[in-house]
Amino acid sequence: MSTLHRAFLKTPIGYVEVIAGTKGIRVLDFLPFRVKPQHVPPVLKSCINQLEAYFHGERRTFDLPLDLEGTPFQLKVWNEVIRIPYGQTISYLDLACRIGNEKAFRAVGGANGRNPIPVIIPCHRVIGSNGRLTGYRAGLKRKKWLLEHEHAFAQRDLFYGKL
Repeated sequence: MSTLHRAFLKTPIGYVEVIAGTKGIRVLDFLPFRVKPQHVPPVLKSCINQLEAYFHGERRTFDLPLDLEGTPFQLKVWNEVIRIPYGQTISYLDLACRIGNEKAFRAVGGANGRNPIPVIIPCHRVIGSNGRLTGYRAGLKRKKWLLEHEHAFAQRDLFYGKL
């Protein structure tokens, strides 16, 4: 049995708990309550620093070891979701096509909804084919905020270059 390490972070859209095992990040959960900042275990320092930079608009991708547990299908979906560029969205149908099964868009939605590491695996970038925000375990308000956050920084860079 591996030892689990926890850290908490206050973000603009609520508090998150990050859990890592010896192999990497396992869970990122938005919490329904406030937590008092605590000591960050060394194994989670890079993750917390990268998340802070993301929420400040200073980071677009994450470079972290992940320790994902899921079915082969879920892992295939999550590994494709990681490839969605910052500031862009795709539909569940697009995602199903990317994994080679356009008829699996509902199953893709289910796998996306079980993503244990939102934000780092950017499942918020997957939307309905009609352009609507659908399904986000942490709530549609957070999904909307994340998409607007990324779009705002992507647009800033387009017009002004990286700041």
